[in-house]
Amino acid sequence: MASISLKYKSKQGTLTAPGDVDLGAMIPIATTTVGAGGSSTITFSSIPQNYEHLQIRGIARSTATTSTTGYSDSAFIRFNNDGSANYAAHHLDGNGSAYDVGADTSSTSAIIWDLGGAFTTQTANSFEVFVYDILDYSNTFKYKTLRVLGGADYNGYGRISIQSGLWQNTSAVNTITITNSVNFAQYSHFALYCIKRAEIGRAHV
Repeated sequence: MASISLKYKSKQGTLTAPGDVDLGAMIPIATTTVGAGGSSTITFSSIPQNYEHLQIRGIARSTATTSTTGYSDSAFIRFNNDGSANYAAHHLDGNGSAYDVGADTSSTSAIIWDLGGAFTTQTANSFEVFVYDILDYSNTFKYKTLRVLGGADYNGYGRISIQSGLWQNTSAVNTITITNSVNFAQYSHFALYCIKRAEIGRAHV
């Protein structure tokens, strides 16, 4: 479906030609693709502070040869290299016949996606996907709230996941680190976007 951006002059409140203001536009900041041999860590640093929200879009697969217990083959996120117990999260997962719910509090990182289904013995070249939002990332008066929507399909086995999270720190987010205790497999891909602040004003049609 095509999308249309409204562009307007906030002072006069009149509709203008495209190019003045792009409301809520997503600006690509950085991308990274895992090479041969895999990688356990993805880092986005020196994140600009003049936007409203951040979004990470990714596909990932683990180099584990079988599903591991707990969260040991999951993708985790930390902000500003904070490894203290300042994170919390809730999750709801479903595969069409069963579901799982849970919560983590006082954690040293926030889980963003369980790669338990995306290990190397699963369907070749299949990746789990997720979209991860970090809201009001540069606001220094509040804790940072997080949300993620993900899913996967492995030739008959599939699932979806909805998660929310909290980083209990008022610092602006300037560094994001995503880790996996095994390795992210080759071709796992992560892209960071910044979302512009909407200008105050009104548009007349």
